[in-house]
Amino acid sequence: MNEIYEKLISCVKSVRERTDFEPKVAIVLGSGLGDYANDIRVECEIDYHDIEGFPISTVPGHAGKFIFGYVDKVPVVCMKGRVHYYEGYPISDVVLPARLMRLLGAKILFLTNASGGLNPDFGAGDFMLITDHISCFAPNPLIGPNIDELGTRFPDMTHVYDKELQDIIRGQAEANGITLKEGVYAQLTGPSFESPAEIKMLRTLGVDAVGMSTVVEAIAANHMGMKICGISCVCNLAAGMTENPLTHEEVQAAANEAAPKFKKLLTESVKRF
Repeated sequence: MNEIYEKLISCVKSVRERTDFEPKVAIVLGSGLGDYANDIRVECEIDYHDIEGFPISTVPGHAGKFIFGYVDKVPVVCMKGRVHYYEGYPISDVVLPARLMRLLGAKILFLTNASGGLNPDFGAGDFMLITDHISCFAPNPLIGPNIDELGTRFPDMTHVYDKELQDIIRGQAEANGITLKEGVYAQLTGPSFESPAEIKMLRTLGVDAVGMSTVVEAIAANHMGMKICGISCVCNLAAGMTENPLTHEEVQAAANEAAPKFKKLLTESVKRF
Protein backbone atom coordinates (compact mmCIF):
# COMPACT_ATOMS: atom_id res chain seq x y z
CA MET A 1 0.00 0.00 0.00
CA ASN A 2 1.15 3.56 -0.72
CA GLU A 3 2.84 4.92 2.42
CA ILE A 4 0.90 8.21 2.34
CA TYR A 5 -2.42 6.40 1.85
CA GLU A 6 -1.59 3.93 4.59
CA LYS A 7 -1.00 6.80 7.04
CA LEU A 8 -4.27 8.42 5.95
CA ILE A 9 -6.26 5.23 6.52
CA SER A 10 -4.62 4.83 9.93
CA CYS A 11 -5.83 8.34 10.87
CA VAL A 12 -9.34 7.53 9.67
CA LYS A 13 -9.40 4.41 11.86
CA SER A 14 -8.13 6.43 14.83
CA VAL A 15 -10.96 8.97 14.43
CA ARG A 16 -13.56 6.23 13.96
CA GLU A 17 -12.52 4.72 17.28
CA ARG A 18 -13.78 7.94 18.89
CA THR A 19 -16.82 8.90 16.79
CA ASP A 20 -19.04 7.59 14.00
CA PHE A 21 -20.27 11.12 13.18
CA GLU A 22 -20.56 11.64 9.41
CA PRO A 23 -20.18 15.26 8.27
CA LYS A 24 -21.55 16.75 5.06
CA VAL A 25 -19.42 19.91 5.11
CA ALA A 26 -15.77 20.27 6.16
CA ILE A 27 -14.67 23.72 7.38
CA VAL A 28 -11.07 24.86 7.80
CA LEU A 29 -10.69 27.87 10.10
CA GLY A 30 -7.75 30.19 9.45
CA SER A 31 -5.76 32.48 11.76
CA GLY A 32 -7.96 34.41 14.18
CA LEU A 33 -11.13 32.64 13.03
CA GLY A 34 -11.06 29.67 15.38
CA ASP A 35 -13.77 31.09 17.65
CA TYR A 36 -16.35 30.15 15.04
CA ALA A 37 -16.22 26.65 16.47
CA ASN A 38 -17.98 28.03 19.57
CA ASP A 39 -21.12 28.53 17.46
CA ILE A 40 -21.36 24.86 16.48
CA ARG A 41 -23.69 22.47 18.30
CA VAL A 42 -20.92 20.10 19.27
CA GLU A 43 -21.30 16.33 19.18
CA CYS A 44 -17.63 15.43 19.60
CA GLU A 45 -14.16 17.03 19.82
CA ILE A 46 -10.94 15.25 18.94
CA ASP A 47 -7.55 16.79 19.70
CA TYR A 48 -5.01 16.32 16.91
CA HIS A 49 -2.66 14.76 19.48
CA ASP A 50 -5.15 11.93 19.94
CA ILE A 51 -5.02 10.87 16.27
CA GLU A 52 -2.09 8.53 15.70
CA GLY A 53 0.37 10.00 13.17
CA PHE A 54 -1.62 13.22 12.67
CA PRO A 55 0.42 16.42 12.09
CA ILE A 56 0.15 18.91 14.97
CA SER A 57 -0.41 22.63 14.41
CA THR A 58 2.29 24.77 16.06
CA VAL A 59 1.04 28.24 15.10
CA PRO A 60 -0.32 30.73 17.70
CA GLY A 61 -4.08 31.08 17.26
CA HIS A 62 -4.52 27.53 15.92
CA ALA A 63 -6.04 25.36 18.66
CA GLY A 64 -5.41 22.03 16.97
CA LYS A 65 -8.61 19.98 17.17
CA PHE A 66 -11.51 18.65 15.10
CA ILE A 67 -14.99 19.76 16.09
CA PHE A 68 -17.85 17.49 14.96
CA GLY A 69 -21.37 18.88 15.20
CA TYR A 70 -24.11 20.89 13.52
CA VAL A 71 -24.42 24.32 11.95
CA ASP A 72 -28.20 24.65 12.15
CA LYS A 73 -29.18 21.18 10.81
CA VAL A 74 -26.10 20.63 8.65
CA PRO A 75 -23.58 18.06 9.97
CA VAL A 76 -20.08 19.53 9.81
CA VAL A 77 -16.52 18.78 10.78
CA CYS A 78 -14.60 21.90 11.69
CA MET A 79 -10.82 22.02 11.61
CA LYS A 80 -9.88 24.43 14.40
CA GLY A 81 -6.33 25.19 13.33
CA ARG A 82 -4.59 23.94 10.21
CA VAL A 83 -1.11 22.65 9.45
CA HIS A 84 1.19 24.74 7.24
CA TYR A 85 4.06 23.73 5.00
CA TYR A 86 6.34 26.26 6.74
CA GLU A 87 6.02 24.33 10.00
CA GLY A 88 8.35 21.75 8.50
CA TYR A 89 5.85 19.04 7.59
CA PRO A 90 5.98 17.24 4.22
CA ILE A 91 3.28 18.48 1.87
CA SER A 92 1.46 15.14 2.18
CA ASP A 93 0.96 15.86 5.89
CA VAL A 94 -0.24 19.40 5.17
CA VAL A 95 -3.11 18.06 3.04
CA LEU A 96 -3.76 14.95 5.15
CA PRO A 97 -6.52 16.70 7.18
CA ALA A 98 -8.46 17.68 4.04
CA ARG A 99 -8.21 14.12 2.73
CA LEU A 100 -9.20 12.74 6.10
CA MET A 101 -12.35 14.86 6.28
CA ARG A 102 -13.38 13.62 2.82
CA LEU A 103 -12.96 10.00 3.89
CA LEU A 104 -15.04 10.73 6.98
CA GLY A 105 -17.92 11.68 4.68
CA ALA A 106 -17.61 15.39 3.85
CA LYS A 107 -18.42 16.24 0.25
CA ILE A 108 -17.97 20.02 0.53
CA LEU A 109 -14.82 21.80 1.72
CA PHE A 110 -15.15 25.39 2.95
CA LEU A 111 -11.66 26.91 3.22
CA THR A 112 -10.92 30.12 5.10
CA ASN A 113 -7.71 32.01 5.71
CA ALA A 114 -6.18 35.30 6.74
CA SER A 115 -4.35 37.06 3.92
CA GLY A 116 -2.52 40.13 2.76
CA GLY A 117 -4.35 42.29 0.26
CA LEU A 118 -2.74 43.14 -3.09
CA ASN A 119 -5.75 44.68 -4.76
CA PRO A 120 -5.71 48.44 -4.08
CA ASP A 121 -9.51 48.34 -3.64
CA PHE A 122 -9.14 46.04 -0.61
CA GLY A 123 -8.77 47.14 2.99
CA ALA A 124 -8.08 45.41 6.31
CA GLY A 125 -11.12 43.44 7.41
CA ASP A 126 -12.52 42.88 3.92
CA PHE A 127 -13.72 39.43 2.86
CA MET A 128 -12.67 38.04 -0.51
CA LEU A 129 -14.50 35.20 -2.21
CA ILE A 130 -11.78 33.04 -3.76
CA THR A 131 -12.61 32.51 -7.44
CA ASP A 132 -9.27 30.98 -8.47
CA HIS A 133 -5.78 30.44 -7.14
CA ILE A 134 -2.07 30.44 -7.95
CA SER A 135 0.51 28.32 -6.15
CA CYS A 136 4.02 29.76 -5.86
CA PHE A 137 6.87 27.60 -4.55
CA ALA A 138 4.71 25.25 -2.46
CA PRO A 139 5.07 21.67 -3.78
CA ASN A 140 2.04 20.18 -5.50
CA PRO A 141 0.57 17.62 -3.04
CA LEU A 142 -0.08 15.19 -5.91
CA ILE A 143 3.61 14.76 -6.77
CA GLY A 144 4.71 11.15 -6.48
CA PRO A 145 2.89 7.90 -7.26
CA ASN A 146 -0.81 8.62 -7.76
CA ILE A 147 -3.06 7.28 -5.02
CA ASP A 148 -5.72 5.74 -7.26
CA GLU A 149 -8.06 5.24 -4.30
CA LEU A 150 -8.28 9.04 -3.96
CA GLY A 151 -8.47 10.27 -7.55
CA THR A 152 -7.14 10.38 -11.09
CA ARG A 153 -3.49 10.97 -12.01
CA PHE A 154 -4.15 14.24 -13.86
CA PRO A 155 -7.12 16.06 -12.27
CA ASP A 156 -8.67 19.00 -14.10
CA MET A 157 -8.28 22.34 -12.30
CA THR A 158 -10.56 24.50 -14.45
CA HIS A 159 -13.26 24.97 -11.80
CA VAL A 160 -11.65 24.23 -8.44
CA TYR A 161 -13.98 26.65 -6.65
CA ASP A 162 -17.56 25.50 -7.21
CA LYS A 163 -19.75 28.02 -9.06
CA GLU A 164 -22.94 27.01 -7.24
CA LEU A 165 -21.33 27.40 -3.81
CA GLN A 166 -19.95 30.78 -4.85
CA ASP A 167 -23.45 31.92 -5.81
CA ILE A 168 -24.79 30.85 -2.41
CA ILE A 169 -22.06 32.80 -0.60
CA ARG A 170 -22.65 35.89 -2.76
CA GLY A 171 -26.38 35.70 -2.06
CA GLN A 172 -25.90 35.42 1.69
CA ALA A 173 -23.39 38.27 1.75
CA GLU A 174 -25.93 40.50 0.00
CA ALA A 175 -28.82 39.33 2.18
CA ASN A 176 -26.88 40.10 5.36
CA GLY A 177 -25.38 43.40 4.26
CA ILE A 178 -21.81 42.07 4.18
CA THR A 179 -19.45 43.51 1.59
CA LEU A 180 -17.81 40.68 -0.32
CA LYS A 181 -14.89 41.25 -2.65
CA GLU A 182 -13.80 38.61 -5.17
CA GLY A 183 -10.45 37.61 -6.57
CA VAL A 184 -7.50 35.32 -7.04
CA TYR A 185 -5.63 33.99 -4.01
CA ALA A 186 -1.95 32.97 -4.10
CA GLN A 187 -0.18 30.66 -1.68
CA LEU A 188 3.51 31.13 -0.96
CA THR A 189 5.41 28.97 1.48
CA GLY A 190 6.07 31.43 4.32
CA PRO A 191 6.87 31.75 7.15
CA SER A 192 8.42 35.08 6.21
CA PHE A 193 6.03 37.61 4.76
CA GLU A 194 6.56 38.43 1.10
CA SER A 195 9.05 41.06 -0.03
CA PRO A 196 7.83 44.15 -1.91
CA ALA A 197 9.38 42.73 -5.09
CA GLU A 198 7.49 39.46 -4.64
CA ILE A 199 4.27 41.40 -4.11
CA LYS A 200 4.95 43.34 -7.30
CA MET A 201 5.43 40.02 -9.12
CA LEU A 202 2.16 38.65 -7.74
CA ARG A 203 0.23 41.79 -8.68
CA THR A 204 1.60 41.46 -12.21
CA LEU A 205 0.27 37.88 -12.25
CA GLY A 206 -3.21 39.11 -11.31
CA VAL A 207 -3.24 38.09 -7.65
CA ASP A 208 -5.64 39.90 -5.31
CA ALA A 209 -4.68 38.34 -1.94
CA VAL A 210 -1.74 36.28 -0.70
CA GLY A 211 -1.18 33.89 2.18
CA MET A 212 0.59 30.73 3.36
CA SER A 213 -2.14 28.09 3.07
CA THR A 214 -5.29 26.94 1.28
CA VAL A 215 -4.15 26.23 -2.28
CA VAL A 216 -2.51 22.87 -1.60
CA GLU A 217 -5.59 21.83 0.41
CA ALA A 218 -7.83 22.81 -2.48
CA ILE A 219 -5.70 20.81 -4.94
CA ALA A 220 -5.88 17.68 -2.77
CA ALA A 221 -9.63 18.07 -2.18
CA ASN A 222 -10.29 18.67 -5.88
CA HIS A 223 -8.32 15.50 -6.65
CA MET A 224 -10.80 13.63 -4.42
CA GLY A 225 -13.86 15.13 -6.10
CA MET A 226 -14.94 17.50 -3.33
CA LYS A 227 -16.89 20.68 -4.00
CA ILE A 228 -14.75 23.57 -2.75
CA CYS A 229 -15.32 27.16 -1.78
CA GLY A 230 -13.16 29.67 0.04
CA ILE A 231 -13.22 33.03 1.76
CA SER A 232 -10.09 35.00 2.57
CA CYS A 233 -10.13 37.61 5.34
CA VAL A 234 -7.85 40.42 4.20
CA CYS A 235 -6.04 41.37 7.40
CA ASN A 236 -3.48 43.85 6.11
CA LEU A 237 -2.11 45.35 2.94
CA ALA A 238 0.87 43.41 1.60
CA ALA A 239 4.52 44.50 1.79
CA GLY A 240 5.37 47.59 -0.20
CA MET A 241 1.78 48.85 -0.28
CA THR A 242 2.20 50.71 3.03
CA GLU A 243 5.18 51.80 5.10
CA ASN A 244 4.14 49.61 8.04
CA PRO A 245 6.04 46.39 8.87
CA LEU A 246 3.91 43.20 8.83
CA THR A 247 3.32 41.11 11.96
CA HIS A 248 1.34 37.96 12.81
CA GLU A 249 -0.26 39.86 15.71
CA GLU A 250 -1.66 42.40 13.25
CA VAL A 251 -3.15 39.56 11.19
CA GLN A 252 -4.81 38.00 14.24
CA ALA A 253 -6.16 41.33 15.48
CA ALA A 254 -7.77 42.17 12.13
CA ALA A 255 -9.25 38.68 11.85
CA ASN A 256 -10.68 38.93 15.37
CA GLU A 257 -12.31 42.25 14.54
CA ALA A 258 -13.88 40.83 11.37
CA ALA A 259 -15.00 37.61 13.10
CA PRO A 260 -18.68 38.51 13.82
CA LYS A 261 -19.45 39.19 10.15
CA PHE A 262 -17.41 36.18 9.13
CA LYS A 263 -19.41 33.92 11.47
CA LYS A 264 -22.68 35.24 10.06
CA LEU A 265 -21.63 34.74 6.45
CA LEU A 266 -20.23 31.28 7.09
CA THR A 267 -23.29 30.09 9.03
CA GLU A 268 -25.88 31.40 6.58
CA SER A 269 -23.96 29.93 3.62
CA VAL A 270 -23.44 26.49 5.18
CA LYS A 271 -27.14 26.27 6.07
CA ARG A 272 -27.91 26.47 2.35
CA PHE A 273 -25.26 24.10 1.02
